[in-house]
Amino acid sequence: MRVGVLTGGGDCPGLNAVIRAVVRKGIKDYGYEFIGFRDGWRGPLEGDTVPLNVESVRGILPRGGTILGSSRTNLMKIEGGVERVKDNMAALGVDALVAIGGEDTLGVARQLHDRGVNVVGVPKTIDNDLNATDYTFGFDTAVNIAMEAIDRLHTTAESHHRALVVEVMGRHAGWIALHSGMAAGANVILIPERPFDIDDVVKHVESRFQTQYAPIIVVAEGAHPKEGQMELATGETDSFGHVRLGGIGQRLAEEIEKRTGKEARSVVLGHVQRGGTPTAFDRVLATRLGVNAIDAVHDKSFGKMVGLQGTAIVRVDLAEATDTLKTVPAERYQEAEVFFG
Repeated sequence: MRVGVLTGGGDCPGLNAVIRAVVRKGIKDYGYEFIGFRDGWRGPLEGDTVPLNVESVRGILPRGGTILGSSRTNLMKIEGGVERVKDNMAALGVDALVAIGGEDTLGVARQLHDRGVNVVGVPKTIDNDLNATDYTFGFDTAVNIAMEAIDRLHTTAESHHRALVVEVMGRHAGWIALHSGMAAGANVILIPERPFDIDDVVKHVESRFQTQYAPIIVVAEGAHPKEGQMELATGETDSFGHVRLGGIGQRLAEEIEKRTGKEARSVVLGHVQRGGTPTAFDRVLATRLGVNAIDAVHDKSFGKMVGLQGTAIVRVDLAEATDTLKTVPAERYQEAEVFFG
């Protein structure tokens, strides 16, 4: 059997660990041959490949990013895209695909499976918002990077008696903001699932200053105020219809400074959260997911995603994984609210 592997969407630590596990297990236990498709769904769309073997995946376990490259190509928006992928797979002798990605990449995988393509999905996203899996690899690394940054910002905020707003990633789900903010002792955490009241935010900031400490506000990029409170800019949309986000941190800092008279600055962590070497947790999770993904291919368990539930790796329908996003429930946010102010 010849198996294709691709990585789509935003990069994150742990992608190479999955590729390594898929290839090593597939060659050693099943005698499969592998090719990598470059740059997400663009690879099978254009037949752009690179050979994958034990030598090519040696030493990549600790590397961030992806040796295959990535993109946000949405072949479902390209006329004849599905047929081109099928034709290229047939011409290359590819019998099955392992698609590693988040909601968009696996959403395309699901639609391809519905059209007769043999696909197994692996959940990747630093946002941790894929359904049917407790954690996605990349999330733990992103949280630790954000936590360390917030730890450092506490000291400079107190030295200069200023409020600092830290903007982290999280378009629809606030998992990174919640976990990094709680771990680093933020005074306010703002997430997309819960529109915030700017008056409440200002009260927390002023309360913090009254105790002679400088406030730290962690805000997810997709967080937004209650209707009519603040104007936010909007950006371009990508091929999956997502608006380019960024700017809530700066806008929030401006509003806090105007209302409190205290200096406020914003820090956007941005793609720093995606980069660098994965944590031990993400390396192990990514490896386990890769091993189980190629097992699913061997079992012809297509149309499935391998995910973590409890401590076990399970197989779930791609439809279950991509129908809805896994967002922060109210009770989890309330746990953090106890420490606000």
